[in-house]
Order: sequence, then structure tokens, then C-alpha cells
Amino acid sequence: MPSSRLPCSGRVRPSPSCWSASYFSTAPFIGAAVALGLPGETASPAFWLASGLMGWGVWLHLTEHHEHEHSHEPMAHDHRHVHDEHHQHAHDFEWEDDKPHEHWHHHVALVHKHPHFPDIHHRHPH
Repeated sequence: MPSSRLPCSGRVRPSPSCWSASYFSTAPFIGAAVALGLPGETASPAFWLASGLMGWGVWLHLTEHHEHEHSHEPMAHDHRHVHDEHHQHAHDFEWEDDKPHEHWHHHVALVHKHPHFPDIHHRHPH
């Protein structure tokens, strides 16, 4: 994970690693729901309320669509990437066009619109 990742707390929009943590946090609720199928097990109204809120949160994560025109400032950094619209640069080494690779590279200023999530290239105000 890049060292430039911000922690989950205090962010307006969490990073993908935070989303993964939120999905895995549903495991105890899933386990409890399975246990409710056993004879003699019951659940309180608080359990059903918490389960509903957890399910709603996961649904929001899965159905999120974030797209708008945004700008990228020029920058230089090193991370694993493929050549997409954010990574258009020449190489001074042999490399297959469709293979992910990692090296120091420069980004030019860019303004465009596409669906995106917060990542190392998409940290902009809304």
C-alpha cells in the first residue's frame, strides 16, 4: 500500500482499504444470522436494527457512483500502474504495453471526467 494513503478516520470519502474493512466488519453479523437458524436462538430488536444499518452501509458502498469533471495537478511519483488515461508516458526500458509495471514517472496537468474512487490520483475537493 502506498505510504501516501490516509487513514480511514476523518476522511470525507474513505479509501478502498477502508471499504474492505467495512465489508469484513459484517462477518460477526453474518455469523450471528447463521446462528439464529439453530434451535432456541433469538435476536433482540437492537440486533435487527444494527444488521439493517450494516446492510444499508454495504449497499451504499456497492452502489456508489462518483463521476464529475476534475483536474489533476502535475506530479511525479512511483507506484504500480498500467497505461490508462492517467499514465501516458514514455519508457527508457523494455516493457509490454498491457502489463502492470512500477517505476518513477511524471504526470502532466489533466482535466477530465470519468467514474473514480479516492486513490492516489483522485484527492480533490468537492
